[in-house]
Amino acid sequence: MVNPYKEFKDGDCIIRTFEPTVNESELVWHRDKKDRVVVPILGKGWKFQMDNDLPRDIKIGEEIFIPKNTFHRLHLGESVLKVKILEK
Repeated sequence: MVNPYKEFKDGDCIIRTFEPTVNESELVWHRDKKDRVVVPILGKGWKFQMDNDLPRDIKIGEEIFIPKNTFHRLHLGESVLKVKILEK
């Protein structure tokens, strides 16, 4: 399976970019093996959803903490979404 994003390493961070043309069916529920802090750098109209929560707007610069093994997903936005990911 091909990932619905492009990414590169920047020191201790991962910079990940999602295009607004990605097929929304590729933005699947998933879990990560480590705790993560995700910081949106760029994007408009994207939403983030944790398991058993409603989707919420992604705000530039606002940290999102994702505990390991917690289901979560993205909802498609209007522009490119770029995030910085820090693994704990």
